[in-house]
Amino acid sequence: MGQRNSLGALLAAIEDEFRLKAGATVAPEVLAAAIKGLAPWAKPLLEPRRYKCLFGGRGSAKSFSAADAILILGCQRRIRVLCAREFQNSIADSIHFLLKQRISDLELEDFYKVLDTEIRGANGTEFIFKGLRRNVTSIKSMAGLTHVWVEEAEAISQGSWDVLTPTVRNPGSEIWVVFNPAQETDCIYQRFAINGEPGDYVREVNWRDNPHFTKELEDERSRMQRTDPDRYAHIWEGKIIKHSKAQIFSGKWVVDTFEPGQDWAGPYYGADWGFGENDPTAAVRCWIYDRKLWIDAESCKYQLELDEIGRAWAAAVPGIERHVVRADSARPDTIRYVKKGRKAQGTDNGAVPIPLLEGVKKGAGSIADGIEHIRSYEQIVIHERCKDMQSEAMMYQRKVDPLSGDVLDEIIDKHNHLWDSLRYALQPLIRPRRERTQRAHVRANW
Repeated sequence: MGQRNSLGALLAAIEDEFRLKAGATVAPEVLAAAIKGLAPWAKPLLEPRRYKCLFGGRGSAKSFSAADAILILGCQRRIRVLCAREFQNSIADSIHFLLKQRISDLELEDFYKVLDTEIRGANGTEFIFKGLRRNVTSIKSMAGLTHVWVEEAEAISQGSWDVLTPTVRNPGSEIWVVFNPAQETDCIYQRFAINGEPGDYVREVNWRDNPHFTKELEDERSRMQRTDPDRYAHIWEGKIIKHSKAQIFSGKWVVDTFEPGQDWAGPYYGADWGFGENDPTAAVRCWIYDRKLWIDAESCKYQLELDEIGRAWAAAVPGIERHVVRADSARPDTIRYVKKGRKAQGTDNGAVPIPLLEGVKKGAGSIADGIEHIRSYEQIVIHERCKDMQSEAMMYQRKVDPLSGDVLDEIIDKHNHLWDSLRYALQPLIRPRRERTQRAHVRANW
């Protein structure tokens, strides 16, 4: 009898730990409310399809809707879901928090147990979180997957996609992709937006398709539409970046995750000031190693007050308050103020000082010299978390002839605030073209 009671207690403990309750269900009215809350374009996510794709611009609620749909399916039957993205250094980089938030909003806390690195349902449903780039072997060996949800799928490489698709092989298994379009050549954009197959569910959704679009989002959207139409079309309307050959740094930059080593040169810090509501105040941190330029921290914010600049930089760009920061010299008064900062008094938070901030001398040809220097590195590696740097890398371009399509030599002075910051950071290393020419002439006449 004692052994039987002990076994019963053990089974009860296992049930409680793994939430495996026989016949565990969600109250019908709770599930019905969750389904009713889905936008019309999200309801087909509940229907069986091998491939499901949502793509479009910011504010469309793509990820929220996918989260709601997959949680509903997990209540209706036992599923095993791999929540993936190209890069994931920690659980904080994943959609774990989004699912946790939606579980609460949909009143599903009694059904789902949110753990530190996974989420479990009372019926055995399981959510696992991994990055594809660094976990190829473990993903290949995963068994029992019924669903894969790939978030920020615009960053997925062809190699990762080729590994993923045959891994999800159970009968009735599904692959969901959610992304904001980036470049026309991206493999996921080509696979679904351009070459979608009849059996796929592919839907473009944008801000106007979101029934819960907030006033705060509308203010942000309308400001960008008014001040920066090109960036607006990409960010909010989900339009791809064309003319990749016109990109200033075309073919030079990649996105990856990394940690600077002890033997890396740097860090180097640079900053650029915002002029008006359509220009952000920017700062960047970079390193040099193995003939490559590594960018691992950024701050890019609009309409910052002077007192907010130092605090914003210190929060986003580690160490900036302890190192030399080279900035655009066009604002000497701003440099003096941000450099000195201001002490907090009572409820006044003051201004965080950047004591080693200094202006960079600029002259004729300095932009071209800086660009040439940056392109001289074998590769420019942008950390995955530096989203604004990636966006500018795509949009910082030379002018394109509207009739012939030829890429011209003229540089468009837009979408370059972080790249200008990078030029300033590297200023001591940049040799002007005239100096290089003079030295070459001297060597030629030795």
